[in-house]
Amino acid sequence: MPVNHPTTIILGSEIPALDIPDIVSFMGQMVDSYSAGQPCRQIVNTGFHGLWEAARSAEIQEIYRSADLWIPDGISCKLIANLKGCKEAKRLAGIDFVRAFLETANDKGYKSFFYGGTEETLKQIVVNLDRQYPGHRIVGAFSPPFRPLSSGEEDEIIRMINTAKPDVLWVALGCPKQDIWIYKHKDRLQVPMAAGIGAIFNFLAGTVKRSPEWVARIGAEWLWRLLKEPGRLWRRDLIEGPRFLWHVARELIQEKSGAKPMPKGKA
Repeated sequence: MPVNHPTTIILGSEIPALDIPDIVSFMGQMVDSYSAGQPCRQIVNTGFHGLWEAARSAEIQEIYRSADLWIPDGISCKLIANLKGCKEAKRLAGIDFVRAFLETANDKGYKSFFYGGTEETLKQIVVNLDRQYPGHRIVGAFSPPFRPLSSGEEDEIIRMINTAKPDVLWVALGCPKQDIWIYKHKDRLQVPMAAGIGAIFNFLAGTVKRSPEWVARIGAEWLWRLLKEPGRLWRRDLIEGPRFLWHVARELIQEKSGAKPMPKGKA
């Protein structure tokens, strides 16, 4: 994790206050300093959804705690950190850090492998990124079956990724499944880093459009996305979201009163 950055504890998870240059610099260091035999570094990119999953599961919270880089995504992380006294926290969007890294990858010739999503999404990602970042190289893209994989299938996927020798493995299997998958396999992945970026595949493919900047500035990008993808996001935003906010409010009250905090992974 980048050093000398303030952090905030939200429902038991420690979130750093970062900005895009911090993230890109740290990722570049992971690529440039990598040598064969070193462990794969894990990057978590999530907002309230991941925080809520971690609050309810000690296993997921431990996975996130062990990550080499946690990138807080969305307005909720910024607002809660600000309420807890971390004024340095900024609003980050996952697609912004990915785009910024791809700019660096374009200059330095870094290589990417995309794992997850549909075949159609991956094909469009390849077309778009080859055009937008011609100096960046895509060395592989694979859409796994939408079912549990056998150990043999998992082994073959790991071999395929390692043979391609990417500098970064982008994984989109949904939160927290993608982070669990990286954690489970990172000791076998011969890759400098693996990042779980979920729905960002759809932004890269252009199948989902970002909100106008003024919508993002007022913190309503989540509402824009909900209106665009209600079938996928309604439960997360309208049911899990209020539960998450309720527990955050309890935590804030407990901190102000000096009461004992809720046990980790027990929300």
